[in-house]
Amino acid sequence: MGPAELVQAAAMARRFYLEGKSKIQIAEEFGVSRFKVARVLETALERDLVRIEIRVPAELDAERSDALRAHYGLRHAVVVESPAEGADESPDPENLGEVAADLLGELVDEGDVLGLAWGRSTIHMAAALDRLPPCTVVQLTGVYDAGTAERGSVEAVRRAAQVSGGEAHPIYAPMLLPDPATAAALRHQTGIARAFEYFDKVTVACVSIGSWEPGISTVHDMLSDEERAHYASLGVAAEMSAHLFDTHGRRVGRDLGERCITVEADRLRRIPEVVAIAGGPRKAEAIAAVLRSGLVTSLVTDTAAADLLLSAAPNPRPALERADPDDQGIASGR
Repeated sequence: MGPAELVQAAAMARRFYLEGKSKIQIAEEFGVSRFKVARVLETALERDLVRIEIRVPAELDAERSDALRAHYGLRHAVVVESPAEGADESPDPENLGEVAADLLGELVDEGDVLGLAWGRSTIHMAAALDRLPPCTVVQLTGVYDAGTAERGSVEAVRRAAQVSGGEAHPIYAPMLLPDPATAAALRHQTGIARAFEYFDKVTVACVSIGSWEPGISTVHDMLSDEERAHYASLGVAAEMSAHLFDTHGRRVGRDLGERCITVEADRLRRIPEVVAIAGGPRKAEAIAAVLRSGLVTSLVTDTAAADLLLSAAPNPRPALERADPDDQGIASGR
């Protein structure tokens, strides 16, 4: 390009990229066709006269995020950098909760009903919340240990409601009960029943995912050795809100739900936006299983888990279809 061409190309690029003028407007100003303008702008990019830089915060991996969203048919996928040290040992790095808190700030609108399930990652998320529009907040599961309620999901619900200025509907009950009769009786208690009434009104939910191993699944840790072995024999690969899944995303061990205080899977599937927060390579297989279940629409994870998720075969039933793998005629175990 000669000097005149360079000057003209720079002027056109300024009009287009900085001043927001259309190619037709630029063509009229310079007395050329809009096709000429398009060629000049393309040449300006090729000759490095114009540089386009896309910048996101350093902790976010935009390329992996977009790839993961497309790979599993998610509405939103946000991938953050894994911790420099201990990535293999640390499930759900705390920075996932911080990013998830920002995501909820985008997704929740005034008047929504926000549901929070028990999980370390959701607790970290609630602690990091600093903005939410006015909304009602309801607890979707009982607590891991009623004695730790103040540091767990009850406090997470209170914190979210405090930030939003809305109502809080916590559940003061353990997640897992000794038998179905005790669980059924608790569900009819006034406070718990009131929270359950809101389940069908939830518009945005936040859940955690656990893999079937000690310290990575609260349900696994609450069961006896005999019970763990039983559910392992059914092929359980993941747990979310006391629901168990095999690697194909099919629910197994449904009898466990009869002993639990938790939102039912069918209700969870009807919630318009369900955000899962889970990361670390030890959880990758479990995350993939839950994504295949059709219960989750969005995911916040880290690069360590994302790389393993992207190496898996694409999900044949995208999450946005909310398809139930059990409807494909394959029976799951009890």
